[in-house]
Amino acid sequence: MTTKPSSVWDPGQYNRFADERELPFWDLVALIEPTDDHPMVVDLGCGDGRLTDALAVHLDAQHALGIDASARMLDQAATRARDGLEFSAGDLATWSGHGLDVVLSNAALHWVPDHESVLERWRDALRPRGQLAVQMPTNADHASHRISRDLALEWLGSAAPPDPVATNVLAPERYADLLDRLGFTRQHVRLQVYGHHLASSAEVVEWTRGSSLTRFASVFDAAEFERFVDEYRRRLVAELGERSPYFYTFKRTLLWGRLP
Repeated sequence: MTTKPSSVWDPGQYNRFADERELPFWDLVALIEPTDDHPMVVDLGCGDGRLTDALAVHLDAQHALGIDASARMLDQAATRARDGLEFSAGDLATWSGHGLDVVLSNAALHWVPDHESVLERWRDALRPRGQLAVQMPTNADHASHRISRDLALEWLGSAAPPDPVATNVLAPERYADLLDRLGFTRQHVRLQVYGHHLASSAEVVEWTRGSSLTRFASVFDAAEFERFVDEYRRRLVAELGERSPYFYTFKRTLLWGRLP
């Protein structure tokens, strides 16, 4: 899989936990240093554009461009377009640009492979003193990810779509080394655990249904997908226990670099 399956993303389902998903975005934005003038900005994997709009306002951007592969997300984003803020379809795995002050990607890079090549291309889009800011899930070892992988292998065998977090995301120290080799003379890389208070352990299913489980909606028909989710829920709750409320721990990698 080279990009998010564009036909199965549901903005409403994704945004059921909008407040919780927004926390790492603002932690990432906090790493961006003030620029000397109104910056040129791109948000790669912009989703419904809500946070792209907030980013443009926060940075007082001259121009901000949101890129996403999901037509449904871009339909939502289009309602936010205005002078200095636009949205376009694109594949993060192949996107390239130039003359930018800030390249940001929030909770999207894990969907594409070969992060060394992708981040090199994103570096090439920056002006001198340009900044790169990326945040992505690093939670592949949690039961919420592990159980869906195991179940998919049982049901689909070699046809099971891989878990992009387990397959694509590198260790934090690899990103630190990569930023150095790409010429970012200043950098910050960290692994952070976000704790989310959900109503119950079963509600983790609703969280993943808006994100990592979308890859299965493209390989099952609607009825099969619901059966898959039901079995996933049964196994997940059996492992996590019937807990209400439930504290969902979610690891994420945040990285930032600035060119000389």
